[in-house]
Amino acid sequence: MASPAASSVRPPRPKKEPQTLVIPKNAAEEQKLKLERLMKNPDKAVPIPEKMSEWAPRPPPEFVRDVMGSSAGAGSGEFHVYRHLRRREYQRQDYMDAMAEKQKLDAEFQKRLEKNKIAAEEQTAKRRKKRTRSAQGAGVQQLCGGIWNRRGGGSAQFHHGAMTMFATASAWNLARAMTRRERQLFGSFSPARTR
Repeated sequence: MASPAASSVRPPRPKKEPQTLVIPKNAAEEQKLKLERLMKNPDKAVPIPEKMSEWAPRPPPEFVRDVMGSSAGAGSGEFHVYRHLRRREYQRQDYMDAMAEKQKLDAEFQKRLEKNKIAAEEQTAKRRKKRTRSAQGAGVQQLCGGIWNRRGGGSAQFHHGAMTMFATASAWNLARAMTRRERQLFGSFSPARTR
């Protein structure tokens, strides 16, 4: 039979690698150390904490057993009971105020979101209308057999044979659109500068 001292002998523990003590100087170094520790053993599961539920005050009791009386001669412990009740009531009121403020801010945010959405839809409709107008202009181009060139600033230039016209918001300007060769052939409408 083996002696109890012989059976209690344990095998020696495996030696751990000596680790150098690194004191992080800022948050980035601390995060780096944590990541290095996690990446030493990538098979190990990482505990991800769940989001903590929002604090809410304890609901009021259905039956109050220690009703405070208004008679004189209250004991020395009554003040502490009152103090705890008062603290709990103040917490409950603060919670209700915070919830009301949060609901108000949420309603304002939803209103602003709706307003922004309506403005974006209006802008989209405006741009869609502009696109359809330019598409109709392309239809006119195909009918007339000319070439439309879009320019910046909302003006379009139409070339048809020897004549070039500008369609701008101000007016139809034929004289400035004519090239030097066109002025030689057809004469100038006005003393326009040559290109």
